[in-house]
Amino acid sequence: MNIVQKFRETAFSVLPVMAIVFVLGLTAAPLGMSLMLRFLIGGILLIIGLTVFLIGVDIGILPLGEQCGSELTKKRNLPLLLIASFFMGFLVTAAEPDIQVLADQVRTVFPLVNKRLFIIMVATGVGLFIMIGLLRTVLHLSLKIILAISYVIVFIVAFFGPQSFVGIGFDSGGATTGPMTVPFIMALGLGVSAVRTKTGKADEDSQSDSFGLTGMASVGPILAVLLYGFLLSHHVVATPQASDSGSGGAAVLGLNAFIQVLPSVTKEAALSLLPVVALFVVFQILLLHMPPHQVKRMVTGFIYAFVGLVIFLTGVNGGFMEAGRRLGELLGAQASQYGGWWSVLLIGTGLLIGAVVVCAEPAVWVLTDQVESISGGTIKRKALLVFLAAGAAVAIGLAMVRAINGFSIMYILVPGYIIALLLMPFCPKIFTGIAFDSGGVASGPISSTFVLSFTLGASQAGGSSGDVFGVIALIAMMPLIAIQILGLVFKHKNRKGGTEK
Repeated sequence: MNIVQKFRETAFSVLPVMAIVFVLGLTAAPLGMSLMLRFLIGGILLIIGLTVFLIGVDIGILPLGEQCGSELTKKRNLPLLLIASFFMGFLVTAAEPDIQVLADQVRTVFPLVNKRLFIIMVATGVGLFIMIGLLRTVLHLSLKIILAISYVIVFIVAFFGPQSFVGIGFDSGGATTGPMTVPFIMALGLGVSAVRTKTGKADEDSQSDSFGLTGMASVGPILAVLLYGFLLSHHVVATPQASDSGSGGAAVLGLNAFIQVLPSVTKEAALSLLPVVALFVVFQILLLHMPPHQVKRMVTGFIYAFVGLVIFLTGVNGGFMEAGRRLGELLGAQASQYGGWWSVLLIGTGLLIGAVVVCAEPAVWVLTDQVESISGGTIKRKALLVFLAAGAAVAIGLAMVRAINGFSIMYILVPGYIIALLLMPFCPKIFTGIAFDSGGVASGPISSTFVLSFTLGASQAGGSSGDVFGVIALIAMMPLIAIQILGLVFKHKNRKGGTEK
């Protein structure tokens, strides 16, 4: 348990964004001392909370996922594996902090949306597509074909569904794969793959089969939220709520704002982790039978995860998100009213945040390290990071252009996914799996908190109403194109040597 390493990872994820906010908040878009102070405290709490939470995930949730995947596969009972994987995916997603934050953001625009039902729909989607992903791994089905069919269905539903929920649906697909879900899904997939290898079921494509489960898990929430939008289409009206400017007011000074949200976030964290604890108890009794010292270690992990989640959500809700929204409002209002260099500043800020965020996301470093390891060093981490950073920068830049002009997210998503799907037949298999996994991990905690708030503020200041979501969707989409382009470059370079994967 390397606390220093975890702290460094989360600090590098948050501090660059905080630096950008402080520069803009003291110059082009004054935020006021009260809100700046709350943002500073919120950022510190976010770093501490995410560090503690990830330590808990490492020593509690991650081993649970890997052991469950391994033991279930050893049973050689496919229905049992699929049913158990659904419940594991459902319960872990319900505890995902990024989904908690996204649900709160959705309610600021659609107050009639039921947060608990929204989370249940998202978790159901993840559970179903983890089932499909593991079925693909066990039966060695084509990832490219399954992804192509899945996204065709997604876009058919999106075209006929309420357009105000399209952005929310695709945002859900990106936010789902956060610091709780990604390690668990990876561990579950590795557990299944490890048993397949030991039993002689691995083949020459085993490298490509090591990736893709996270990408599959991102599809389910999109469909689930779009279907939820169908149910609410006649009842939900977008009513954006005004945010506090943070320019004064003793009620929100200093620590008071964080103390006010502490009871509610403590309750939310407890309700989120309780199902995962119940899952652990059931599997320990019926399947795992771990010795007492392992049980004690996992219980310690759950305690760390709970404390970290409370601190994380307190920082996010106490000031971190509000500063992002207010900054977006100020820059968006100026860009909408005056255009010119204000528009350039808004778009440029989006490009800078995109490049910084994706390079600093802890999950991105985990994935790129896994890719370099499994590929035997033939696929370099630096190359992956460059292409991911370029993709995320373009994604948030496009989101800022959309905030200024207010056009439908479908004008970007449709051609983007068409390009991604058209690249699949020509791209090496391993890069297709990496690309769709990268789309999930690129949209992490900072995307779901600060970047989403910043974009919502800019969009609403520019006069948009309802159709203001979609930035997480764009961050999740661009790696599908960027990494597959890298795959084509890799394929071209290695064609003469016959080393194509």
